[in-house]
Amino acid sequence: MSAAATLRSFTERTVSGLMRWSQLYVPTLREDPADADAVSHRLLVRGGFVRQLMAGHYSLLPLAVRVRAKITDIIREEMTAIGAQEFALPALHPAEIWQRSGRWEVMGEEMFRLKDRKGADLALGMTHEEIFTVLSQELKSYRDLPQMWYQFQTKFRDEARPKSGLLRVREFTMKDSYSFDIESAGLDRSFDLHKAAYERIFARLGLPAIPVQASSGSMGGSASVEFMSPSNAGEDLVVRCPGCDYAANTEKATSALPAVVDGPGLDAPERFDTPDARTIEELTRRHEVPAERQIKTLVYVVDDQLTLVLVRGDHALVEQKLIDTLAATAVRPATPEEIKAALGASPGSLGAVGVAELPVLADEALRGRTDMTTGANTDGVHLRGVSVERDIAVRRWADLREVTAGEPCPQCGTPLEVVVTIEVGHIFKLGRKYTEILGVTVLGRDGERVVPIMGSYGIGVERALASIVETHHDDKGIIWPVSVAPFEVAVVMLGTSDEKVTEAAEGLYRQLQGERVDVLLDDRDERPGVKFRDVELIGIPYRITVGARGLADGTVEVTTRATGETQSVPVAEAVEHVRKLLTAAV
Repeated sequence: MSAAATLRSFTERTVSGLMRWSQLYVPTLREDPADADAVSHRLLVRGGFVRQLMAGHYSLLPLAVRVRAKITDIIREEMTAIGAQEFALPALHPAEIWQRSGRWEVMGEEMFRLKDRKGADLALGMTHEEIFTVLSQELKSYRDLPQMWYQFQTKFRDEARPKSGLLRVREFTMKDSYSFDIESAGLDRSFDLHKAAYERIFARLGLPAIPVQASSGSMGGSASVEFMSPSNAGEDLVVRCPGCDYAANTEKATSALPAVVDGPGLDAPERFDTPDARTIEELTRRHEVPAERQIKTLVYVVDDQLTLVLVRGDHALVEQKLIDTLAATAVRPATPEEIKAALGASPGSLGAVGVAELPVLADEALRGRTDMTTGANTDGVHLRGVSVERDIAVRRWADLREVTAGEPCPQCGTPLEVVVTIEVGHIFKLGRKYTEILGVTVLGRDGERVVPIMGSYGIGVERALASIVETHHDDKGIIWPVSVAPFEVAVVMLGTSDEKVTEAAEGLYRQLQGERVDVLLDDRDERPGVKFRDVELIGIPYRITVGARGLADGTVEVTTRATGETQSVPVAEAVEHVRKLLTAAV
């Protein structure tokens, strides 16, 4: 036998073997793992897809690798379709580049930092804006632009509380892409191309994803859009309107609050004793001051500056809005000791009336309000008759509050909904932040040097995998969409010692392989119930059951995982029947 024939024979045996359940590593479990909270965590562990190494770090087993490969193939196809080029960049970065961008400090404790044997500071990459920007330094002219570059790379984030399996981890694969354009109009085009590509990607993955307005956070930039998938396992809230296309996460959402008409109030604030009221609720209950007529005074340390933040008593502050408003690097609530030293009172009796030495920010819902009540900066004392703009030296007004369900949509007035979601993708316009800091210029059309403008676009691959499970499952297990299923079809033989059953099952298996169907042959010597439960648990879309009873009538059974529907089909027509089901599903 020639070397080529030997290699071909070995390859055929290897591929054939890997498609047989008896040789595949699929350690399914009968019971749910005790520490699994999210549905995807529970089913991916039970189905033999993943195993935890330590908190936030998971090993992907063969089934998960197959699903992951199909997800990345879909993403790669759509990125190629918009003209993006694939790179592979290092995950270990020199600190100097992050220090130049200013994010060595901004990233805080979430960045894994280490030193090499020479004592040089290094970081495990959380993201690659800086590294792609360094590569762009070799762009010479406007003729080299636009460029869209992307990669699939492992990212590391020292998540404080990893949880929910693959949904919140410390090590994960990210598809991150970056665009470089000569002007804003070009960035708009690159951004729109990515947005459309992401919509196609999530549709092909079978993953419902709502594009919403969002904050860019520590990445910087503007025109930020997150793709959010509804799920009870999520930790992000999305505000959306059922009457129009408005949608935003709570870090960005606004609403059209009804106008409030206040009375004239008092000529000056009046003190009154409240020794028994230290919360908004207690002031309402004991002194009949409605929450919407109270001013809630919050004290934060913003980049080492003690700052007062005012919101209406029945509203909640969104910290990210505060961070975005002030372009702050570090924000935290002040300690009781810091508050007492600065204002002379404890939380529960705080207010901004007469405070001149500290910056005061106020939410827009307080603008123009009169006859309000707030703390007097004396323990057990409040002020009533407060006119916000008359009595408080507000340095800055901003939208700081959290939108709640039922408030009017800012675009059409329909009552808003609040949905629990998982973030599965994020795109935003970076602007020239990184190209300016890292000294990237190209020759412009007029012969002058021009700083390129950037966009950044990410999809978490394993998070997308888990999110698909969150959306597609039932009480029996996972129901993978055909596009990403580890196998599209399982041929299950009932009775491995029966020659007719074995011959028919092997024949269907080879025919399906010949049709380029991703097929798994369940040739295990197990009871039918065990085989059926495993196929349902791991979520293979279609099952062909080959048994002696059916073969006696010349038929096999074809079962659709999503519906549970089973049809008896002549053996000779089974492959074509399944092929049509797969075509319709895709």
